[in-house]
Amino acid sequence: MFIHMKELQYHAKPEKPDPIYAKKLQEVLGGQYGEMSVMMQYLFQGWNCRADQKYRDMLLDIGTEEIGHVEMLSTMIAQLLDGAPVDQLEEAAKDPIIEASLGGMNPQHLIVSGLGATPTDSTGFPWNSRYIVASGNLLADFRANLNAESQGRLQVARLYEMTTDPGIRKMLGFMLARDTMHQNQWMAAIAEIEAMEGPIVPASFPRELEMQEVAHQYMNFSEGEESAEGRWAKGPSMDDQGKFEYVAKPQAMGEKPILNPAPDFTFSRPGAIPRLTNEGKHAGKGLL
Repeated sequence: MFIHMKELQYHAKPEKPDPIYAKKLQEVLGGQYGEMSVMMQYLFQGWNCRADQKYRDMLLDIGTEEIGHVEMLSTMIAQLLDGAPVDQLEEAAKDPIIEASLGGMNPQHLIVSGLGATPTDSTGFPWNSRYIVASGNLLADFRANLNAESQGRLQVARLYEMTTDPGIRKMLGFMLARDTMHQNQWMAAIAEIEAMEGPIVPASFPRELEMQEVAHQYMNFSEGEESAEGRWAKGPSMDDQGKFEYVAKPQAMGEKPILNPAPDFTFSRPGAIPRLTNEGKHAGKGLL
């Protein structure tokens, strides 16, 4: 059960309307790494959690906080759209840089949402549940969460640099701080699980079923050997189960593939003439 508080978690009020910035802000609301994505990701991970209750409780804590962030962003976007005459919007779009990158105000803010936020990204693409990860494996999921918070914080930092409005920057400063905490949170949870299970997912899959000789080989599949200097190419492996080996010129280990000829009725071979049945139909009819 969720109970809504009327007060926002933090201030979400711009100093003045800015419909073009409202369009930009849609990215961290309904984009791939926006607040809608992390909200749904954490909540579904929590609802599906079959592990220790502390992980379920933590996931639902942060997922519920993200609902509040969606509300803050939606409120900010609505206020950025307040009282902006259409002629001023068109005038703003005459700036060649703005016109080239943004094309002015998002028309859906006028036509579809009535000067309100929409569950879309900054280009108007609808939010997609395919953005979220909820596999049931906590280590895999928490790493996905760390990536989501890293990408989200990066986007908020870029948006911070795109405005001088003190009200917007105040809210974004709060969100940046919370993203800092959330990255720390996932790193702590990842470290805790890695200490119990090791760093490789899934931990319980039998290693003897792997092809052991390539399990710790770094293979150079591009020109140049600069990558040989990386930590991933030498020294003990991160799972403590072997030693990294650099392979400068990896050799093919499989055979050259030769596929069987396609049936005539597929028209896939040059000069193929499909055989007809007594009824005058292709012999392969119904197989495609």
